[in-house]
Amino acid sequence: MMKVLRPISLAVIIAGAFFYFTTYRSGLFRPADWIRQKNKVEIIEAAGEEALDSEEQNNITVYRKNIDSVVNITSNAVTFDFFYGVVPQVGQGSGFIIDKEGHIMTNYHVIADARTVDVTLHNQKKYRATVVGTDRAHDLAVVQIKASDLTPMVLGDSRHLQVGQKVYAIGNPFALSGTLTSGIVSSIRSVQEPDGLRIEEAIQTDAAINPGNSGGPLLNRHGEAIGINTMIASNSGQSAGIGFAIPINTAKAVLNDLLTLGRVRRPALGVRTIPVTPELAEQMGLAADYGLLIVQAVPGGAADRAGLRGGSERAYLGNIPIMLGGDLIVAVDDQKVEDQQDLSQIMNNHRAGDTVRITIYRGKKKMDVTVTLGEARTQV
Repeated sequence: MMKVLRPISLAVIIAGAFFYFTTYRSGLFRPADWIRQKNKVEIIEAAGEEALDSEEQNNITVYRKNIDSVVNITSNAVTFDFFYGVVPQVGQGSGFIIDKEGHIMTNYHVIADARTVDVTLHNQKKYRATVVGTDRAHDLAVVQIKASDLTPMVLGDSRHLQVGQKVYAIGNPFALSGTLTSGIVSSIRSVQEPDGLRIEEAIQTDAAINPGNSGGPLLNRHGEAIGINTMIASNSGQSAGIGFAIPINTAKAVLNDLLTLGRVRRPALGVRTIPVTPELAEQMGLAADYGLLIVQAVPGGAADRAGLRGGSERAYLGNIPIMLGGDLIVAVDDQKVEDQQDLSQIMNNHRAGDTVRITIYRGKKKMDVTVTLGEARTQV
C-alpha cells in the first residue's frame, strides 16, 4: 500500500511546487473575487439634481405654453411625369392655431396646389382641413379644421423687434414633430423668396429652421408669436443659421380679409411713379431731393379721384419717355417715402378702402391730400 501511495504523494508535491513557482507566485493566478474587484469601474456621480437656471426655465415655459397650438400640415398634390402619368406628391409643413374655431395660420407655399390638406395635432389626432384663404403675395394661408378643445396661440407685436432679442421656433423639421429651437433676431431686412416675391421687414434669425418648419411660429421670450417661419438661406437646403420669418403684423393686417373673403383686398393708389434722387431733383428744380414723382395718375383711380396730378411735360429719362410736372410724394401718414419700396411697405399695412394722408409738393408748395385707397385688380 505504501508503495502505491508514495509515487502518488510525490507527484502531488511536484505538481504543487510547479504551480506555486510558475503560476501563483508570478501573479498569473487570481481568485474570482479579485477579478471582479479589479474590473469594477469607478465613476463620479452628481450629488443631486441641479436646479434649472432662469434661461432653461423660460425655454421650458415657452415650449409648454405653445406646443399644443403647433400643428403638422401634410399637403397632398399630384404632378405629371414625362408620359403624363399621375405622380403623387406629399409636402410637409407646420402651422399654428389662432382661434377656437380651428383656424390655422401657415405659409401659402405649404398648401399651394394641394388637393387635400391634413392637419395633425400634438396629441396625434388627425383632421382633414379646408383652405379658407390664401395670400400668395405675402406667402400666407389660413386653413380650418373641425375640432374641439383647441388651444389658440397668442399673437404678439412685431413692430418694435430689436436685433439681439431672444426668439424660439417650434415646428416639424424633417417631420420631427414638436421640435423647439432657439436663437436671436439677427436682422430685420427685406428679402426675396424663391418665387421672386419680396418680404418686407422679414425677421432674420439664427434659430435652426429646416424643411418642415415652414408655416410654424417664431416666438418671443414671452411665448407670443411674432413671426411665421418661411424660408432659409442655405446651399445645402438645411439650416445654415440664416432663417427668415414673415412679421406677424403683416399676417394680422390681412387676417380679416382671409377669413371673410378668402383673399386680400390689396390696396391700390393708382399712380405710376419714378424715384427722385438729389441729382434728378436738381435737374428738374424740384422742391425736395427725395420722394416719388407722379408720372401718371391712373384715370378713375384712387389718386385721380383725390385730385393728385400726373406729369404734363414730355421728357426722357435715359431712353425712357416720362412726363414731368406731376406731384412729388414725400410721405404717407407722416412716414417718409423715398422710393417705391417705402411706398409698398406702407401699402402692405393697409387694405382697400382705407384712408391715408399723402404729403406732396406741387411745384414749391407743400400740401396734404386725403386719399381713399382703391383695390388692386390683380391678385397674386
